Amino acid sequence: MTLILILIVGGVIGWLASMVMRTDAQQGIFLNIVVGIVGALIAGVVLTPLIGGAPITSGSFDFMSLLASFLGAVLLLAILNLFRRGSVR
Repeated sequence: MTLILILIVGGVIGWLASMVMRTDAQQGIFLNIVVGIVGALIAGVVLTPLIGGAPITSGSFDFMSLLASFLGAVLLLAILNLFRRGSVR
């Protein structure tokens, strides 16, 4: 059940991050889920120790973990845009 919840939340977080970074037209639902989950993993390693809380990959779905996952997904898209276009946009 937790895996299904992580996929749903990862998809929503990836979709929101792609809207913020203006890459939503280039991605489908599968890529949004991947961006959300990889962003959550980045957040679990890098951002969560800085701001506190637990990553959503551990099953914690509080405000701080969702915010950290969102920021991790935005960071991932910024890095991908940097390599693709040469600018963050």
